[in-house]
Amino acid sequence: EGLCERVEIDHTVSKPDDLDAILKAITSGFFYNVAKLSRTGDYQTVKQQKTVYIHPSSVLAKEEQPPAWLVFFELAFTTKEFMRQVAPINPEWLVEIAPHYYQQSDVEDAKSKKMPKNRNGR
Repeated sequence: EGLCERVEIDHTVSKPDDLDAILKAITSGFFYNVAKLSRTGDYQTVKQQKTVYIHPSSVLAKEEQPPAWLVFFELAFTTKEFMRQVAPINPEWLVEIAPHYYQQSDVEDAKSKKMPKNRNGR
């Protein structure tokens, strides 16, 4: 509340239960750090095409059905390149949030390609 008053934002307008708005805000700050699930069950960064993995300490690493698209805060280089602080996103947001960086062609295949059913099937 105090911060909202200091920057002159009406705190009664915000919707803390609107997860999409929160995830969109995070994505707008980290749009460069996006990875999508490949057919092999690994994640590929969208622009650099590097293979990355969800850090084992993440809740999402244990998901039976991993999210198709993720935004991440940082990469940790150990035995593999691990994404840390990950959150699932809608790929359509990327074109909306960062049209200077992402084109529709970067996210189109999200609808047309089949994704792996589970991580154990690799």
